[in-house]
This record gives sequence, C-alpha cells and structure tokens, in this order.
Amino acid sequence: MIIVSLPRTAVRGGALAVVAALALTACGAAPDDTSTTANGRSAATATSAADFGGLDKLVAAAKKEGTLHTIALPRDWANYGALIDGFQKKYGIKIENESPDAASQDEINAVTSRKGQDRAPDVLDLGSSFALAAAQQGLLAPYKVASFADIPEGQKDPEGKWFNDYGGYISIGCDAKRVKTCPTTFADLLKPQYKGQVALNGNPTKSGSAFGGVYAASLASGGSFDDIQPGLDFFAKLKKNGNYTPVESTPATVEKGETPISIDWDYLNAGYATEFKSKGLDWQVSVPADGKFSQYYSQAINKDAPHPAAARLWQEYLYSAEGQNLWLKGFARPVLMIAMEKAGTIDKTAAAALPEVSGTPAFPTEAQQAKAKTVLAEGWGKAVSG
Repeated sequence: MIIVSLPRTAVRGGALAVVAALALTACGAAPDDTSTTANGRSAATATSAADFGGLDKLVAAAKKEGTLHTIALPRDWANYGALIDGFQKKYGIKIENESPDAASQDEINAVTSRKGQDRAPDVLDLGSSFALAAAQQGLLAPYKVASFADIPEGQKDPEGKWFNDYGGYISIGCDAKRVKTCPTTFADLLKPQYKGQVALNGNPTKSGSAFGGVYAASLASGGSFDDIQPGLDFFAKLKKNGNYTPVESTPATVEKGETPISIDWDYLNAGYATEFKSKGLDWQVSVPADGKFSQYYSQAINKDAPHPAAARLWQEYLYSAEGQNLWLKGFARPVLMIAMEKAGTIDKTAAAALPEVSGTPAFPTEAQQAKAKTVLAEGWGKAVSG
C-alpha cells in the first residue's frame, strides 16, 4: 500500500491507526500589521501561540483583524463547509473563501502574484510536494500549533513551515443504478461493459486526486514509487478501448449521469454517497485491492499573510480536537488520529464510518514524487489524446 502527498483537484479498525501514524488577483494594500501585535510581538513573526503571549492574545488579535482569506476549499471536500462555519461561529471572524475548485498550484500563484495585497491568501491547503516547493521558495511562515508535537515525524516540516492535516485512499465510486455491476478493482475498469463511464476528478498534472488515480493504476499494473509509467499505460488502454471519459468528475456530472464511475479519494466518494442518497442515487464506494494508494494534504501559512493572527488561529482550530473530528466526520483521516485515540477525544462513531482498508502504508521520497510528476507532465496528454 502506497501513501503519497500531492496536489488537490484542479476543477479539488487497526488500519486507521497505521495510516494516521504515518506519514487566485485583486488590488489594494495589505492591512497595517501594527494592529496585530501583543507584548511588542508581531503576529506575522510569531512561531507559536505561546510566542505571541498565549492563545487568548492570539484570539484577540485575530478578532481585531476580523477576516481570514482562504482559497481552494470546496465546502463538500473533507467537510470543509463545517470547518469554515465552525471557525466563523466560534470566533466571529469572517472567512472569505476564493475559488473553491482551484488547484494547489493556483494557491501558490495567488501567493506570489498578490504579495503585499490585501486579497492574498492567508493560509494554504496544499499537496505536500507543493508545500515543499512553496517552503523552498521562501513563501511560508514557520508556525507550530499547540498540538505540533503530536503530528507524526515525517508529516511536518521541523520548523513548522507546513504540516500534514488529513488523508485518504484512492477509491472507485459507482452509480449502481446506472452501472449493472460496479467495478471494485483497476482490472475491472478495463472490462468492455464500462465503455465511456470511467472518469478522474481532474487532470493528473494539476490534480491530486487524479494524480493519485494514475499512481494507483500504476501500482495495480506492476509499477512502483519509482515507476508511474504503467499508470499512464493503463489509462492509454482505457482510452483506446473507449472506457475512459475526459469529462472531469464532479457531483454535478455524477448526478447528470456523465461520470457514473469516478476514481477519487475515498473521503470524497464516501461523502458523495451520503449526499446522493437523498437524491435517489445509489453511490457505491470501494478501495481497489490491486492499487491501494493514499495521501495526506498539508497546511501552511503565507509568510506575507494580510491577516497573520487569523491565519495562525485558523491553524490552531484545525489542529484542535474539534477541527480534527470535523475532518473525520467528512470521512477523511486526520493526522492527529492516534493522539486523539490515546487522549480519548476522537469521535468514535465517525472513525467507525471510514471506508475499510488494510495493510501497511509506505511513503515515497520527495525525489520519487518529483520524478512521477515529470513523467506525468510529459506523457499524460499523449496517453489520453485522440
């Protein structure tokens, strides 16, 4: 079983413990940072709540700023709607969420193109390879949330420039009312009865879920961390036999019957199953046994965030038991799952509702991720063209 972290969608039992253990342009000047200081310490340079004088002072400074700019956070993605609403209700701080269906690279582009502007994003939710790249470019602020020590090693930057948040497995979602027999493996997807029905959630050169789909297909076809090419070959076969559809899967395309089979993260497919049930759709979800592949996304703070206190408070909220359990209720596996199980703060009902998986995960290296991205960039168009 393979675990990797890459970009989000481009439009975005015992195994649970194992997984948890491992590891867009506006005008205007940025707000005056003097409004977000405590004891002579600027929120923009605070590396922890304690460094700023304590959580209460951080809350007061964030409330004074009054706004948080986020980007690329779909409300139906891992329960982000509930997280956004919960933060606003708890602190009275307005969240302005731009371009919810944007990709990780769009987030980085917004940071660089809007530097010094009041519409720059304060915080980022990135595929880890993009978080690494942003850190290398000097775009991220070091910050350690109160629960930083409980984030497993390998799932955080030592200085706190980024840290993993939630993860999930590549899965196959299927509209059982339109598809007579739902596929449960990548091998199944090649069968002739699925002509024109198999979709990805985005373009794998930009989308984490689509990238994961290709990587999982590679693992199911004899590939490895070092070799994603079999995944491209798999989709070339799907294209050649007419099973692959270039329509990018979304809840809307599923409801219209345009993408009755969708390769996507299990937390998204599982969430859709609940949503679609009320609309008369029977959406079935399975984690393919022949291509188990998972990833975590990463949180980060824009070094030049126009609302630095709110940005840091948002991270504290996400990594509190309340925030982590809200991700869990969205069928995503929060990074603090093991710590919460030990502390007795985990939502046991939500944990029990996660799609079943088994096996021991492993992580690819940064170099392996970079190589896979290069191979995709060079070969994806050719694989599915024509």
